[in-house]
Amino acid sequence: MRSKNPVALLLAVLLLGFARFAHAQAGPPFFTNDPGTPGDKNWEINIASSPTITRGAASYQSPQIDLNFGLGDRIQLTFEVPYVLQKNAGEPLHSGWSNAYPGIKWRFLDQGEDGWQASVFPQVETAGSRDGREQGLAAPGPRYLLPFEASKKLGPIDIDFEAGWYLAGHGPRERILGLVVGHELTERFELDAEIYDDRAHDAEPHATTLDVGGRYKLARGFVALFMVGHSINGLSDGQPEFTGYFGVQILLSDYGRSLTKEL
Repeated sequence: MRSKNPVALLLAVLLLGFARFAHAQAGPPFFTNDPGTPGDKNWEINIASSPTITRGAASYQSPQIDLNFGLGDRIQLTFEVPYVLQKNAGEPLHSGWSNAYPGIKWRFLDQGEDGWQASVFPQVETAGSRDGREQGLAAPGPRYLLPFEASKKLGPIDIDFEAGWYLAGHGPRERILGLVVGHELTERFELDAEIYDDRAHDAEPHATTLDVGGRYKLARGFVALFMVGHSINGLSDGQPEFTGYFGVQILLSDYGRSLTKEL
């Protein structure tokens, strides 16, 4: 995997023949977010299991809960929190709730389907519980994340990009960058590719991840989510890493009725 050129791999995904590309939806199951919101008084609920495996260690966010509610057409309220199961070589299994991420997204620019869309998505990484910190499942807090998302259609290709920074607070200074493109194989099935870079100053993480994932519309208001990926450069100590996301997205209106998700 290390011998591969990540830029070449990404370009190969972008240039998949002359097939029709659909709107590349970031957000779950990907690390990168996009400017999209659920719509006024609508819910988007993502429930998943997300493994991260390295040599001698395995961590599972199961469940990973991501709740989103729309206020108007351009604002989204978010609350994310994972329950973590962690196993290190020679140690017993540790489990408990990790840090939560409440936040609010505002799509301040919307030029329609073919134009620019952009948003800001400030979030707070709350302080982990004492038990979670003692087990190594959560970090002290709070930290403040300020990401910027943008999407644009370039001919047959739609691109979602995100850049963000952890500002003043407990923990290391950290920068994130993400890019997602997508291809609609059928009316129900969307396949996407992502490259994501997460860099902390003088601390872990320090990893660039290449992954492939997608969405499959199961029924009205229910979408299967999946993603599998591998760290291109491994962790800072050189160990290889596998990551994944396997879950379901539930879309509800303000009256609890299921919504149709167009992929």
